[in-house]
Amino acid sequence: MCVGTELLVVIQETMPQTPIFSSMLGSSCSGQVQPDMGERCVDPVYQDGNIVSGSLEALIERLVPTMDYYPDRTYIFTFLLSSRVFIHPHELLAKVGQICIKQKQQLEAGTEAEKAKLKSFAAKIIQLLKEWTETFPYDFQDEKSMKELKEIAHRITQCDEENGTVKKIISQMTQNLLMALSARSQYQEIKEKFRQPAMDKGTILKTKPQSTQKDILSVCCDPLILAQQLTHIELERVSNIYPEDLMQIVSHMDSLDNHKCRGDVTKTYNLEAYDNWFNCLSMLVATEICRVVKKKQRTRMVEFFIDVARECFNIGNFNSMMAIISGMNLSPVARLKKTWSKVKTAKFDVLEHHMDPSSNFCNYRTALQGAAQRSQTANSNREKIVIPVFNLFIKDIYFLHKIHTNRLPNGQINFKKFWEISRQIHDFLTWKQVECPFEKDKKIQSYLLTAPIYSEEALFIASFESEGPENHMEKDSWKTLRTTLLNRA
Repeated sequence: MCVGTELLVVIQETMPQTPIFSSMLGSSCSGQVQPDMGERCVDPVYQDGNIVSGSLEALIERLVPTMDYYPDRTYIFTFLLSSRVFIHPHELLAKVGQICIKQKQQLEAGTEAEKAKLKSFAAKIIQLLKEWTETFPYDFQDEKSMKELKEIAHRITQCDEENGTVKKIISQMTQNLLMALSARSQYQEIKEKFRQPAMDKGTILKTKPQSTQKDILSVCCDPLILAQQLTHIELERVSNIYPEDLMQIVSHMDSLDNHKCRGDVTKTYNLEAYDNWFNCLSMLVATEICRVVKKKQRTRMVEFFIDVARECFNIGNFNSMMAIISGMNLSPVARLKKTWSKVKTAKFDVLEHHMDPSSNFCNYRTALQGAAQRSQTANSNREKIVIPVFNLFIKDIYFLHKIHTNRLPNGQINFKKFWEISRQIHDFLTWKQVECPFEKDKKIQSYLLTAPIYSEEALFIASFESEGPENHMEKDSWKTLRTTLLNRA
């Protein structure tokens, strides 16, 4: 029998194999065994089989397996995700370790039948630690957390000293954890430096683009292929966003509300990089349009990006679609009335309808829901792609956090709030795991990621050079820009 096989059989036989978020509030979680809490059933409080509130201590007790109980995966994910709002990971590990030691001692002091269950108990604790280290590896980045993990592991290995199976499984788990931490650390070291827009406005003002100058159409003239390459970049970006990154939004807001500075909150480089990508794509679209000198070619460029945005929508890449629309709605582009008069805007009007901000982006949310439903029943990765508008996704978490309190008037944690936050985050994690089905084109991606982009000031200069100012406000702006350039010369 292979190393760990015997113990894994025990794990499979003693633990519920329920898919995460297979059921949520309003229905009982299949496979979730409720331990006999006696008179303490009021803490935590249940509603339709799910915990909706409880003290931190009671919620921690629900996390730790017993001889006859293992928590549902939905609860493990939700509690580990939300617990960081109330307690540091290393402190939570210490409390989990204390409960494990107490239960282990009770089993060792019990009957022979209870002693025989030590191995099963050890398997459950290992499974909990495995889920924790795999889903939230960054909780173990500091020495305090690793120390607590090693302490729990040491105690558990004593339950199987005869053949050492537990020790081998824990060793493999620790090795996988260290590899995950190393990979994430390397990504942060080579994280994308924020791309600085081109600032040579004097050159833009005085010269016309050379005939040999590249533009997006010279690299890719097929809207579908460009949309597919944008999807590649999006999925690569979101693959480096983790649940604890998203939950830091809540933790950070709580720190600000309490006028505290949490020194342990790691900068969310992954979120910043993804947000930066959205802004760069919007500015790239505006740059490609504004730097075209001839109106006919500029019109073609606008229509090309409209088609790209439409293909992004069809794929389910809403983030790139929104970035493209945002780029075309920037003032330097929107003011090009002569250009827009030649554009067939029917398709653009449809896109703007989908992204209409009225009624809290109702149209977009309907489209997103449709894409999510398609993804659930899809047989191919092509149909599984769902890339939400990231800024709106973050705002949804923000408002969920702001309109619902962390604690109820009786002091218990409002766990119902965190069920909903974790559900939304879990949906995002599911979508980000989809493998991109499109063939990667390095040449196109290189252009999208490295092509020079103009600052807002440079965009206005290029825009005014293409179509002169039409009203007093624009004339004043143009005069100010020219004066600023002359003073810099």
